[in-house]
Amino acid sequence: MKTGPFNAELLSQSVFAVPPLARDAEYEIDADENEKIIRHLEGGGVRSLLYGGNAVLYHTSLGDFENTLAMISDSAGLDTTVVPSMGPSFGIARDQIEILRGFDFPTVMMLPSRDIVDSVGIATGLRILAEQLGKPIVVYLKHDRWLASKEIAALDADGVISWIKYAVVREDPRQDDYLREVIDAFPASRIVSGIGEQPAIVHLKDFGITGFTSGCVCVNPEQSMAMLGSIQSGDMEMAESIRSYFQPLEHLRDTIHPIRVLHYAVEAAGIAQTGPIQPMLSDVGEEVRSRVKAALAQMNLV
Repeated sequence: MKTGPFNAELLSQSVFAVPPLARDAEYEIDADENEKIIRHLEGGGVRSLLYGGNAVLYHTSLGDFENTLAMISDSAGLDTTVVPSMGPSFGIARDQIEILRGFDFPTVMMLPSRDIVDSVGIATGLRILAEQLGKPIVVYLKHDRWLASKEIAALDADGVISWIKYAVVREDPRQDDYLREVIDAFPASRIVSGIGEQPAIVHLKDFGITGFTSGCVCVNPEQSMAMLGSIQSGDMEMAESIRSYFQPLEHLRDTIHPIRVLHYAVEAAGIAQTGPIQPMLSDVGEEVRSRVKAALAQMNLV
């Protein structure tokens, strides 16, 4: 695992993969299977890993959290950046920081919560958590106006924010006033599109932000990395072709459940045995599994 302070230039050099977390039949973390996922990603050129929603860190215990941090820090290659997540509640995040301080991750992302929060309170919490951690943290904007642009600007001025993952879903990603407000308040060079390949072309080309996170990169890292390179080189025809390539699986993720579908897809693609998903989510049933396999076949992955 790459250690030391986070370098924002890394955001444009690799897709930020957001992998699932493999568990055994007793819901214990399976280090061997998780390492297979990491090796698969690294083999496809990915050098940035973000463990968050797809890893279901929303529901992890403190013991599991420490075991996860140990596993991912030991398994990642020396030139691979790894960012874990904390939260989503303020109290849990404070307890998790005491564990995080025993590792040398460059930064950590705060998972978003829509319940029992407001913009000013979120900003206050982020300040306290960054101070406790002793380094800037990643802000995950998943809900419209979850954190006001004036609060973002003030947090950045005080050195609280490492980078922003922007993941507010729009029917038309070209029409996004909130993203424009965020860009006015915070450098676009430190904002990453956080909804996978589908809106990435618009976010990078039209809004000028710097990179993207992806779950589907886990099934075909070479293609996702090629899409990033195509956008950066201005080959939009190739980028659009790759975006369309990922669409069958993304459609299932959008219409069924993004985390549950990806968790099984990684296993169905023969990458690793992901095992049962962490409660309080449930594994997809046979009908959905058949549809996932059909999508993967359409992508030439099974």
